[in-house]
Amino acid sequence: MPAIKTTMDAFKLLDKSNCRACNEKTCLAFAAAVFQGKKPLSDCPKLDKDVLEAYGGDIEKPRTMADEQEEALEALKQMVGNTDLASAAERTGGRYTGDRLTLKVFGKDFSVDKNGRLYSDIHINPWVAAPLLNYILNCSGIPVKGEWVPFRELENGRAMHGLFNQRCEKPLKKVADAYPQLFEDLMDIFNGKAVDSHQDADIALSLYPLPKVPMLICYWQPEDGIESGLQLFFDVTAEQNCGIEGIYALGTGLVQMFEKLAQRHG
Repeated sequence: MPAIKTTMDAFKLLDKSNCRACNEKTCLAFAAAVFQGKKPLSDCPKLDKDVLEAYGGDIEKPRTMADEQEEALEALKQMVGNTDLASAAERTGGRYTGDRLTLKVFGKDFSVDKNGRLYSDIHINPWVAAPLLNYILNCSGIPVKGEWVPFRELENGRAMHGLFNQRCEKPLKKVADAYPQLFEDLMDIFNGKAVDSHQDADIALSLYPLPKVPMLICYWQPEDGIESGLQLFFDVTAEQNCGIEGIYALGTGLVQMFEKLAQRHG
């Protein structure tokens, strides 16, 4: 049975007479109402019975980004369910007990079982779940070297650097500008550690979103007419343990989390 996938699919079935018998001003308005599920196709008295029977009022809603994210997350859960979690614990820097692999995410315990189900004492945001599962699947287990590089200097970072800057570093700088308490909260809530000045930054703070994927936030305060600046750095091994897409997801997730933190406490 064919389905109505767009407003135009419904519109093409109508006679375009704008008769208003359906109580809409135009046939196009009626078609939009049908596609949105507000009215049944049978409200048009001019449609042949064969047309109504052929379509049956079925509406195929467009896929949203949330739908795609949910499907991707479910696929990751299934793949993790087929993974040897005991051996994964060695690669990822986690621990395996009671049929669960437990990892530290920003210093908090997150666990996953053999069915890919996630457990934590705190709320599990989607932006945490996907990078965490991806990390379990793809982490090579290479030890952190303690050598910081910007995103663009990672092996596959240059191609995504512009997007990373727009979606991660710039909005995070705005949060830091508007919310001076941010870095102290990061140390208190997410086990951040102040480090020796890096790149002459006024504030340099290291975080561990994942056990073998540390992140360094460097912030330069505004001074003498020069605007503030913020840049994220990663260990040179980050891409081998998380993948460039996983690192990008961590960055965008951080922004969302910090924006909410600022709105709540700013």
